[in-house]
Amino acid sequence: MSNDYHISVLREEAVDALVTTAHGVYVDGTLGGGGHAEAIATRIFPLGTLVGIDADADAIAEARQRLVSFESDRLILVHDNVSNIRTILRQHNIRHIHGFLLDLGVSSFQLNEKSKGFSFRTDDTLDMRMDRRQALDARTVVNTYSEEELTRVFQSYGEEKFSGRFARAVVEYRERKQIETTGELASIIENKAGGRFFVKALARIFQALRIEVNHELENLSRALRDTMEFLVSGSRIVAISYHSLEDRIVKNFFQQEAADKAPSGSKLVPDTLRVPRLRIVTKKPVIPTEEERVNNPRSRSAKMRVAEKI
Repeated sequence: MSNDYHISVLREEAVDALVTTAHGVYVDGTLGGGGHAEAIATRIFPLGTLVGIDADADAIAEARQRLVSFESDRLILVHDNVSNIRTILRQHNIRHIHGFLLDLGVSSFQLNEKSKGFSFRTDDTLDMRMDRRQALDARTVVNTYSEEELTRVFQSYGEEKFSGRFARAVVEYRERKQIETTGELASIIENKAGGRFFVKALARIFQALRIEVNHELENLSRALRDTMEFLVSGSRIVAISYHSLEDRIVKNFFQQEAADKAPSGSKLVPDTLRVPRLRIVTKKPVIPTEEERVNNPRSRSAKMRVAEKI
């Protein structure tokens, strides 16, 4: 995930944390260009098994080409959303896994592909679907959602302070004509943001639309929850996030699963004792080195958290 999609963020750190045995079954739930998958395969093949999942068919094709030297029945690439991991693993008769990796957000492979419409830096079709089989795209969102709905999306998923202002601007513009391209949307935001706040506002609005279109936060929560039944004792979950919304979900999930008590919510009722299912490995998130941040600017906001199945 970088301007060169062959560079994966926190690649060595992630694989070091993930791979505990060369004989294991590992799932890369966000395959992307295949950078992490290649590093995992190098560690575990020919003894281990790698399952790579991505909602983007083009990413699957790109990764398959990159992983051609590992092609065998121990390499399983699946065009699907990682939120369906329970079904995916059962379909491939996999009952246990030894590691689960998530490199969240949008990959540079997707950002650099103009037809996908993820970037505000070029004037492309307003799409943002990771999986082209789904109906909802960003063009539909900006042209059909009410002002209230757009405000919610911009606020909830972009944490945009002026979400109402931008939602109103979108609605006023589309009364004259449909919003078709990323360039059109960028111009609308620029006219309302102005000056030095323009780029940050754009990034937040585009992030919000992407998350809404792809249901990213719901899918993340579901993937984390459903993976637990397949993890063997000592196996690892490694999650790399790029904004606070993703990181908060991962952090809270790890904390909940590592807790030995479930809060009752009342001072009058004692907490319920529970058996922890995870041990948190990273007390603080791992961040890229200064060298990586310089060489790969897209890594600057990355945070990696690791937990181990008890």
